[in-house]
Amino acid sequence: MLEGNKVTKYFGGLPALRDVDFLVREKEIAGLIGPNGAGKTTLFNLVSGIYRPTSGVLKFNGEDLARLKPHEICQLGIGRTFQIVIPFMEMTALENAMVGLLYGKGRTTGMREARSEALRYLDFVGLSEKKNVPARSLTMADRKMLEMARALSTNPKIILLDEVVAGLNPTETLQAMNLVRRIRDELGITVFWVEHVMKAVMGVAERVMVLHHGEKIAEGSPKEIAENKTVIDAYLGEKYII
Repeated sequence: MLEGNKVTKYFGGLPALRDVDFLVREKEIAGLIGPNGAGKTTLFNLVSGIYRPTSGVLKFNGEDLARLKPHEICQLGIGRTFQIVIPFMEMTALENAMVGLLYGKGRTTGMREARSEALRYLDFVGLSEKKNVPARSLTMADRKMLEMARALSTNPKIILLDEVVAGLNPTETLQAMNLVRRIRDELGITVFWVEHVMKAVMGVAERVMVLHHGEKIAEGSPKEIAENKTVIDAYLGEKYII
């Protein structure tokens, strides 16, 4: 569904990504892990059109992404969340979710239909009771859920999740893990997930890719990654028990 070949991104003379090959299969939950500065968010920014690759090829369902603008990539069916959550603060949760419905993939939605669909996505992420609360008054955990609702409302075929669990307490983390599973199982949306909370990504992802200093150093099942000596030395620090 989503694939990259020799994807490279330089900022000046600094390589943020170098010759990265990857693929995400339809209807899977794929994880992406690595130390800070490994290039994970840079890869997401390339896929979503915020940056353009210095070299290499990025394709979504066979279509070249390199020359498309972010809104064109969104309309192809690639949705994403951001590591730093910044909703429209003066708008309600419902209004925030409606934005994606009005401007997402293939939308000619009227206001009444957008409102109805937005309520469905807010209910999906557990925010229906806070639909009329301004985003500035939501907790950080609620803002993260709103971010997911906004991304889902663009009607994506694949969703890029960037550290949706960071900063959540154990109960909220379990809820977020369950939500990621439901995105795939109930909505049929493919998930590509960057995460530092190993309990979350190792407990949900079916396949995990590891970046380090802008290069892919490993790929495999969570168990294979947890036992990989290169990954342990570069990132985990010790063998992770699945």
